[in-house]
Order: sequence, then structure tokens, then C-alpha cells
Amino acid sequence: MKVALFGRNFAEDRFVYFQRLLEVMERSGLSVCVYKPFYDFIDCKFVFSRPPDLYNNHHELCEQAEMLISVGGDGTILDAVTLVRDSGIPIMGVNLGRMGFLSGIPRNEIDGAIRALAEGAYSIEKRALLHIESPQSLFGDLDFALNELTINKKDTGSMILVHVYVNDLLLNSYWADGLIVATPTGSTAYSLSCNGPIITPDSENFVITPIASHNLTVRPVVIPDKSIIRINVEGRLTHYLVGLDSRYTVMDSSVEIVVRKENFTVNMVQIHGNNFFNTIRQKLLWGQDVRFHETTL
Repeated sequence: MKVALFGRNFAEDRFVYFQRLLEVMERSGLSVCVYKPFYDFIDCKFVFSRPPDLYNNHHELCEQAEMLISVGGDGTILDAVTLVRDSGIPIMGVNLGRMGFLSGIPRNEIDGAIRALAEGAYSIEKRALLHIESPQSLFGDLDFALNELTINKKDTGSMILVHVYVNDLLLNSYWADGLIVATPTGSTAYSLSCNGPIITPDSENFVITPIASHNLTVRPVVIPDKSIIRINVEGRLTHYLVGLDSRYTVMDSSVEIVVRKENFTVNMVQIHGNNFFNTIRQKLLWGQDVRFHETTL
């Protein structure tokens, strides 16, 4: 199996784990190709036993790899999704970051995870994405998100007014700092920090979560992901921030955004014995007495 490695810059003390990853992959008979910008980062700090093949973009990745390993945190996986796109190439996340809901392989479990990968002891978990439409094609061909769409006021001034329609019915006009439309995967990200619910990856829903709502009775709403969401923004300013996962741009308040479910999914590798409930129990310290708990999430 040929496996693509993808990553961003990480701290010097993480290189020992990256070296371990490559050693186990080599022993397991997995061949490697590396994202060129990531290779440029590690080239002067790490010596490969033999020069790896390199890839630069989505098309080169699809030609060379059957699997992708994201080395870093959840943000690294979100970047990897923009390379994988609709190819169906499975993604496995090795967590060199902190929380790691998506990058589910801890540093101390690299050996077992790579052996499981080589032996086929894993399953594929399909993760839904959302897709946005706007007259200005704000994000070009990267108009999808694994986690969420976010709308925020552009500065620290007054609140914005966000009108949200679901299947052409007015849901609410939110006086708030902004709004989140999250997928089930994104329910454990920004939406969770704004008191949104946790939703299992297979639940086929969107979550609409206000950011710092002025009205305390306003709460997150869960809707079917077959719904069509239309969003319009008002406010004293004429521009606001719109984000898809980790990508942001400025948008004119006169423009309407339409959100719907993307027509492809992202395949996430799930090593046998791991599951979503294990992950949230571990990461959120459920069932533990946190008064005596020490962690290195």
C-alpha cells in the first residue's frame, strides 16, 4: 500500500514521534509519498532511508496514494480534506497536537495503529460535509467544509443580525456576534464551545448555533442535513467574515449564502477497537473525577 503523508509545521519535540511513525511504516511494508511543502519542513531535520516520492496537489495525490496519514492535529486534517476532496482516499489522523477529535491516534499508539493499517484491521467511517453557494464563489472549488460554516462580525463593534431560513421558512433572526452551521463532525468543534450539542457522525443532521446571542432564550437547533439553509446578514457595517473550516474571507452583507449537504463524503480511518464514544469520553474526561486527573491532551 502506498501512503501519503501530510502535515504542517510542528514543534521540535514532536520529531521523535514522526521518526517513530516512519520507522514503523517502513517495517510494515508501507511505501510513502510526502506533501512537498511538508517535506521542505522536515527535510533538514530528518533523513529518510530512501528519498520519498512527492506530491503537490489534489491530482498528484490521487495518482500516487491509496491512503493519507495526517500528522498533526485536527486543523491539519481539515487542511488534508482540501487535498483529498471527492477522491475517496481514506484519512487517518496521528495526533501530534492537543485535543484531537479527528486525529484519533495518540502519539503512544502509533506502532499499533500502523500495524493495524498494514494488516487491514480498520474500518472506514464516512463523514458528511456541507457545501455553500454564493454569487461571488468566495472559496472557489474549495466551497465545502468538514466541520462548519461560520459567520462573524468583522471587528469588535456592534452585533450583527443574521436571518436564517430553512427550506424557505424563517427559522430566526439572530442578534449575535455570529452564527455557526456545523456538520456532525463539527459538533465537537466551534459549535461545542458555543454550547451546541454533540452529534454522532452518522446522524445526518446540521446544527445551527448562534455565537454570543443577545437573546438568552435562543438555543442551538438541530435540523436534517437534507435541508436547504439560506443566510442573510444585516448590521451597521457592510462586510463580515465568513469561514469554511480554517479558511476565511470577507463578504459583503448584501450577498446571500446558501448551505446544503455536499454530494460526497470524507472517509476517515477507524482502527478496530476505537470508536466515537471512546473518543469523546477520553477527550472530555467523562466519567472521571477531574479533581485528580492529569492529562496531556
